[in-house]
Amino acid sequence: MTESRPPKEFETHIGNHKLDPSTLMMGYGFDPALSEGSLKPPIFLTSTFVFQTAAEGKRFFEGITNKHGSGGKAEGLVYSRFNGPNQEILEDRLKLWEEAETALTFSSGMTAIATLLLAFVRPGDVVVHSGPLYAATETIINKILTQFGVHYVDFPAGATRDELDDVMARAKAKGRVAMIYLESPANPTNALVDVEAVAAARAAAFEGELPPIAIDNTFLGPLWAKPLDQGADISVYSLTKYAGGHSDLVAGGLVGKRALLDKVRLMRNVMGGICDPNTAWMLMRSLETLELRMTRAGESAEKVCEFLRDHPKVEKVGYLGFLEPGSRQEDIYKRHCTGAGSTFSLYLKGGEREAFAFLDALKIANLAVSLGGTETLASAPAAMTHLSVPDERKAALGISDNLVRISIGVEKAEDLIADFDNALQGV
Repeated sequence: MTESRPPKEFETHIGNHKLDPSTLMMGYGFDPALSEGSLKPPIFLTSTFVFQTAAEGKRFFEGITNKHGSGGKAEGLVYSRFNGPNQEILEDRLKLWEEAETALTFSSGMTAIATLLLAFVRPGDVVVHSGPLYAATETIINKILTQFGVHYVDFPAGATRDELDDVMARAKAKGRVAMIYLESPANPTNALVDVEAVAAARAAAFEGELPPIAIDNTFLGPLWAKPLDQGADISVYSLTKYAGGHSDLVAGGLVGKRALLDKVRLMRNVMGGICDPNTAWMLMRSLETLELRMTRAGESAEKVCEFLRDHPKVEKVGYLGFLEPGSRQEDIYKRHCTGAGSTFSLYLKGGEREAFAFLDALKIANLAVSLGGTETLASAPAAMTHLSVPDERKAALGISDNLVRISIGVEKAEDLIADFDNALQGV
């Protein structure tokens, strides 16, 4: 929220009672008095904003250019590449879910990730990352940044503390570690990263200013996982997914520590990539029902996975609610997560032929990439989202031809079970 906009204070408590983020999504950050009494924020479709005086314009640009250490945040509205009412209200609300210091929004999840990395890495630096990552994220780190002299060291999602200590030592030997980038659960295997162990290994390996830990929290956040509580500094979101939740927009977001995100804001101010006003408005609408949608989808996913687990044509179901008792993954889940989510990996008996036959026979579930929408989606990662990943790396990470990724929507679970049962009959 800019200082010039709000005459109104936005409360997060009533007395000693702390308000839930799901309640605050209905009005936090918006003053109807500034918009003709409108209950909902208008869409501010403008490229630029009028200054009251030349001195005010100068002062606002001093913020944008970080002249006095503002981190690129202006006192008022300047130009829609930098800020706007819809984007600022959205960012005010996004940070509430994880009780973060600040938030930034972008035109896509990959724009958020690319801008984040560019704000921190320099030639000769090292990025440490978990694996697997979303294929486009791996492409940025392992193929694009390497062209500019940036190195990387990766480790499997379920790595232990001892293994992580070794990873940090190998990374330090390569150069200055600029960032530790995680994805948990991993896309598309659902493998969890022990964020607490990563934070502990970082603390043991580095002195002085620690390399930031950023984590893609799209699969479980912000309802079922809050990695800032486990030691992460920045949560990364494809807001296209659960936050948007209706498969009708593309956007990305970062929430976390202000000192770190100020560096990213400065990069965004120069490069652009901010979320547009209409998309920001749609996201504000979607955030009002985020908890309801995610809760319904999670409940349905549990029922669907119970059916699929015992089906004779299913090899296994990679669902967080079915982790092996006493396993390291279950231990991470119990410490880090409050729910199993609604996106899971289904391994069919067979290979690509069986996976394709199953996908082609679906009636209710849609054969499409993405996740976290109101409708159920199913895809074949090895042949689609992760097609560009080398075969040997796919094999090492468990991204096999018989893997189908499913994201459960808000349909009746019984209808989805009938759909999956019918599709499996033809496999």
